[in-house]
Amino acid sequence: MKITVPPDIERVIAARADELGTTPEVLALNSLRERFSPDADADDGSDEGKKGKTLADFLKGYVGVLHSSEKVPGGAGLSENAGRKFAEGLAKKREAGRL
Repeated sequence: MKITVPPDIERVIAARADELGTTPEVLALNSLRERFSPDADADDGSDEGKKGKTLADFLKGYVGVLHSSEKVPGGAGLSENAGRKFAEGLAKKREAGRL
């Protein structure tokens, strides 16, 4: 199906898409899905079918939190004394002539 959009509506869609940081096509398709699709929340496998109102919704299942104790008994303590460890590492590189 092809839909011809009158110039006045095209301008409004283009302006709103620009505000949202998306394309007019994606905005129009998503708007039509929300309005007419009974399964609007279902993921049909296409990029346009991916639902989520925020970046967190989009990234759900891909990002998370890991505590080092899950991999290293007692925890790796990677955030402890980070400034001192960084300075020591720079000093070692300088002594080795790699800095």
